Amino acid sequence: MEFAALGAWVLATGAGAYLLIEWMADGGPSAKVTRFPALVVVGHPLAGTAGLVVWIAYLVTARAAYAWLAFAALLVVTLQGFMLFTRWLVGGGGRHARGAEQAFPAAAVAVHGTVAATTFVLVLLSALEVTRA
Repeated sequence: MEFAALGAWVLATGAGAYLLIEWMADGGPSAKVTRFPALVVVGHPLAGTAGLVVWIAYLVTARAAYAWLAFAALLVVTLQGFMLFTRWLVGGGGRHARGAEQAFPAAAVAVHGTVAATTFVLVLLSALEVTRA
């Protein structure tokens, strides 16, 4: 399960990187009007990457503290991602979105969110399992 979580986390990171590149290519933070706070746009991938590094540290050491620390980072990432998603969704998923987020393909958003939710569940279950052991 731990390596399934790693795979899901890497896939979510890839889909998120694609969305970030799309956003930057279409004006990103320099767009006059955007629904996305710059701090969340920067914090979301940074916290996700930091959590992934901690998850890899857990896989190498099998220490429960790393699993829970990775989950805590993932919890922050999830809350930030939910904020970004709801702001994108309020904009109609591109139909009424303003600024650079208009270019987001709905399929990419769906893949990123679905894989991220899977990652969240797998990391939580893995952390619970290593705590019981």
